[in-house]
Amino acid sequence: MVVPVTALPTALVDELDDAGLWAKVLGQPDAVSLLRAAVAAPVHAYLLVGPTGAGREEAARAFAGALFADGVDDDREASRHRSLAAAGQHPDLVLVESEGRSLLVADADRVTVEGWRSPVEADRKVIVVDRFHTAEAAAAASLLKTIEEPPITAVFVLLADEIPEEHITVASRCVRVDVGPIPTEVLAGLIEAEGVAADRSIDVAEAAGGSLERARLLANDSAVLARRDAWRSVLDRLDGSGAAVAVLVDEVRALIDAAQAPLEERHRQELDELAEREEVIGTRGSGRRQLTERQRREVRRHRDDELRFGLATLSRTYLAQADLEIRSELEAEKMLTATTRITQAAGELVRNPNEALFLQALFLDLPIVQDRN
Repeated sequence: MVVPVTALPTALVDELDDAGLWAKVLGQPDAVSLLRAAVAAPVHAYLLVGPTGAGREEAARAFAGALFADGVDDDREASRHRSLAAAGQHPDLVLVESEGRSLLVADADRVTVEGWRSPVEADRKVIVVDRFHTAEAAAAASLLKTIEEPPITAVFVLLADEIPEEHITVASRCVRVDVGPIPTEVLAGLIEAEGVAADRSIDVAEAAGGSLERARLLANDSAVLARRDAWRSVLDRLDGSGAAVAVLVDEVRALIDAAQAPLEERHRQELDELAEREEVIGTRGSGRRQLTERQRREVRRHRDDELRFGLATLSRTYLAQADLEIRSELEAEKMLTATTRITQAAGELVRNPNEALFLQALFLDLPIVQDRN
């Protein structure tokens, strides 16, 4: 899917200098340093590797804005390029993303088509390919051909959570930029600077798993600590029976359902803002369908993130039990085996398992903790 962008009228564009553009990429100084240096002599393809929400999307937009503004003598025009790119609204910034869970050949073909189209306002186009790690084999092969024979006016930026072995050849044709999880302490400082109370920022940062986007969402979620405590209590409530597991699964899923409230509120605000833009620029090309599809993907990712948060909390609780002096060597080994099983379960989330069956299977596999302190 190609997300259409429509340049906003100049009157609606904020002034933005180069420093302000890169300041929008928070918690990623190494990635910013590398990309800023690359603007002077860009190559044809870059690969930004790191989790969604940690800044790779912001880094891609900032890089595009810097490329569009490079060599533009008129300060106002350069500022306009930066602002539109930072907002994802520049006509020469194209985002290609899959509608489903995998990047298909049709998506890769759109990358090629967009790359060969002439720039509209800038001297070059920037084609951002989201979730490259999900590309099917044929789609990766198509991207490889395009990147090896690139249009002279196009710069490709691939975004990926990781690099699967089957995608190494494509990755080798790109300059890799790591945009990894933001450290907890750094993340806590960032959200504290945005108004989150100091005594809450660490808890929120730990629950966010290195994602600034998720940390901002959780900052408005009063129940995040209650969900953490609920996951911690799983050990106390497992008794080896299917009935106990069934109750726990229902409660966990209900907590995840309730956790979507802040995200749903943000989605309502995005739709309201889109409606306001449509009054200015019209409905054609506004991207309403693409927005609603993206919001559906965000809901799926949010549920996965909540599960990962819970599994990480559960794993740490088992580790704490393994460290207790009252544990025999055999009991401690059982606790450590449980953490291995939980880690395995977290890895299974990429296959989009049935949520209820996934949790039931995991809870039934976990050991019962005796004499917990």
